[in-house]
Amino acid sequence: MNALKNMEIAFIAAAVIAIGTSFATAGANTVEVSASSTVIAQAADSKMPVVTVSARRLTAAEKAAFI
Repeated sequence: MNALKNMEIAFIAAAVIAIGTSFATAGANTVEVSASSTVIAQAADSKMPVVTVSARRLTAAEKAAFI
């Protein structure tokens, strides 16, 4: 039981430290990301790769043999 209490205290301490650092660094290093119209157009024009599998399906007897 004592080990569970220690784990609970360690978890709460880690959570408090993580929340504190996230609030402390919330305004630092803000990054603005914007895609230009050329990047959007290139993404729309790209072709999606397609994989075609040409194989026959297993019968019920073949499936049962694998189990």
